[in-house]
Amino acid sequence: MTTDLMPGDVLPFLDHLAGQAGQMLIKYFQGKLDIRLKDNRVGAIDIVTDADRASEDLILEAIRREFPDHDILTEETPTEKTGSKFLWLVDPLDGTVNFAHSYPVFAISVALMVNGALVAGVVHDPLRQETFSAFLSGGAFLNGNPIRVSNADRLDRSLVSTGFPYDKAFSPENNLAEFAGVLLKVQGVRRGGSAALDLAYVASGRLDGFWELKLKPWDMAAGMLLVEEACGRVTDRTGKPTDVYTNSIVATNGLIHDLLVGVLSGAFS
Repeated sequence: MTTDLMPGDVLPFLDHLAGQAGQMLIKYFQGKLDIRLKDNRVGAIDIVTDADRASEDLILEAIRREFPDHDILTEETPTEKTGSKFLWLVDPLDGTVNFAHSYPVFAISVALMVNGALVAGVVHDPLRQETFSAFLSGGAFLNGNPIRVSNADRLDRSLVSTGFPYDKAFSPENNLAEFAGVLLKVQGVRRGGSAALDLAYVASGRLDGFWELKLKPWDMAAGMLLVEEACGRVTDRTGKPTDVYTNSIVATNGLIHDLLVGVLSGAFS
């Protein structure tokens, strides 16, 4: 059933799945949440809600039903490994802290890798009813319409975004030096709280660049493909090629990439 699966063929499944999960999240967003810390260390702020778990259950059930021989890597459930060349990367609720505070910026992110290469992905914003999707060599889309990165070619005319790791209070690698360095060079810096949406916004030209440290594969997989298929550029923070398992990411329209990497390199060197 899945040996000849083509990247474009999976997009309708992804769009429908993300839409279903989004409808579920909206119901939780309008109600009362069960919120728990993932870590008992002093200063830990990484949380999980019953909405995360419910969304993940819905997504995993659909993938298992449709593609029972595929592997799955997701945020809240242990990795399911069968030795398949197909791997699904699932973030059922990207922006959990926002969600828990009723701050309306969060998304569902689902991507598919084949033999280690990203081939399809979707980032769905249920509150704005925006679905960003991409498939390998097929382009990137917003609600079915083609999107492309911006044409900003100067940092002082660029709007960029970033985020901070959950261990920022007790780790020296916390992005504060990088943030301070970039802030003085660009037109503006935003901190949305959802890496998946930040990457989707780079792909659609709403942002000119994005960087972050210590993300997980499910945070950035779909967004990385979106940026690349929208003619942008994705590397690690030193400008070297990256993948979903790398410790840092820089994603831009390509035109400001080397400039932004240069500022980041100067900040942490």
